[in-house]
Amino acid sequence: MKKHEKIKSFDQLIEAEHGRLGTESRNQYEEGSQMFIISEMLKEARKEAKLTQEQLAEKTGTKKSYISKLENGKGNIQLSTLIRIFEIGLNKRIGLTFL
Repeated sequence: MKKHEKIKSFDQLIEAEHGRLGTESRNQYEEGSQMFIISEMLKEARKEAKLTQEQLAEKTGTKKSYISKLENGKGNIQLSTLIRIFEIGLNKRIGLTFL
């Protein structure tokens, strides 16, 4: 527990565990966490739309295995495909924020 005694915020914890922004370790963490968020949003939106992975894939011109990979945080996704899946397949709008 001594390792984290002086940590007072989540940002400090992330830095202690994964390094400063711009380091390889931190970049990998950030990429993984963003993919996790997208995968969870995709799963939730698909279930809310009452679609199976197969139905969503058919509706968006992809494969069920691709939708499954995305929902499990295992696949890479192009922005155009992400937009197509959410906007055409799930009737959701995407907003991007750059910090």
